[in-house]
Amino acid sequence: MAPAPPSSAPSPRRVFLCDTTLRDGEQTAGVAFSLDEKRAIARALDSAGVAEIEAGIAAMGDEEVAEIRVIVSEIRNAVPVVWCRLREHDLDMAARCEVTRVHFAVPTSEAQLAGKLRADRLWALSETDRLVRLATQRGYQVSVGAEDASRTDIDFLVDLANTAARAGAIRYRIADTLGILHPMATYGLVSNLVERVALPIEIHAHNDFGMATANTIMAATAGADYLSVTVNGLGERAGNAALEEVAAAMEAGGMATGIHLPSLADLSKTVARASGRALPEAKPITGDMVFAHEAGIHVDAILKQADTYEDPRCAPERFGRERRIVIGKHSGTAGLRAALRAANLPDDEATVTGLKPLLRDHAIRTKRPATPEDLSTLLRQLPPTFGPGGL
Repeated sequence: MAPAPPSSAPSPRRVFLCDTTLRDGEQTAGVAFSLDEKRAIARALDSAGVAEIEAGIAAMGDEEVAEIRVIVSEIRNAVPVVWCRLREHDLDMAARCEVTRVHFAVPTSEAQLAGKLRADRLWALSETDRLVRLATQRGYQVSVGAEDASRTDIDFLVDLANTAARAGAIRYRIADTLGILHPMATYGLVSNLVERVALPIEIHAHNDFGMATANTIMAATAGADYLSVTVNGLGERAGNAALEEVAAAMEAGGMATGIHLPSLADLSKTVARASGRALPEAKPITGDMVFAHEAGIHVDAILKQADTYEDPRCAPERFGRERRIVIGKHSGTAGLRAALRAANLPDDEATVTGLKPLLRDHAIRTKRPATPEDLSTLLRQLPPTFGPGGL
């Protein structure tokens, strides 16, 4: 018998996560990282497998330049990037950071150009051409970002992208700076640009209406190969697309990201400590309670077969986490019996039946799950007719 032909199944499409926790993430109101915290975040990002790390804004001054240099020296796999305004001074400052990649942010909407810079589109096109050529001549790889792209007409976005491409840029970032896009609008914008622009597209989504992750996923679906994210969704105002959510969703959808998913929980905690922003318990992927179950119907089913309420693409073990069965007001017989058995406490039917109303009162009073010690205490409150030898 002839050997079977080799499999011709296509490889999953690859998208690249470009993290800006150290730049846009630190622009979160009230957040400031020490150098040691920046180093820890950069190392964790590098180990997790992000493609690029936006290391900071050199134009902030000598101290920032020195810190960027330290961060860059410790990055082993990701590409470090320095963020620049559309100014030659910013490029000169970036030159002191020992990087090979710079990013120019170009205001594109009328509100940004006229209101912030007292400039016009001709100026934006001219300066983009000049500075991208200058940076390229100096040996940098350059990406160009359209700031406030979601409030800019598509023809000008195309003109700017083509200007950047002719000058030598390697990528074009569109920023939903005010977070006003929704998923279908994002898909339309990105797919239009993919058809009309020669450069690879990057999306930078803000979360003002809670859609940054969804918009980023739709941008990838429409053809954006580069996804700008921050750990825990840090960023201006309501933040940016969360790295951990985007990575998990992309991988679940069959797109490779290069991210080591079990690294996400520790990465998330590292940034939470450094930012002083505690993680919500229900934070997708990395929150303490996102793989916890209490409702009796769910727990009974999960104890029989895990995938009844846990899809394998978002199962806890995929992220180096463990499932938790929580005991509380909505616990059913199966979950409560399992918890009692695990605590070496009586788990007969009469005991479980008598314990349920006490457990519900406890949950309402304490606003937390019951511990084994709580269960032991509640059992002592049962009348002697319950339990083995009783009813």
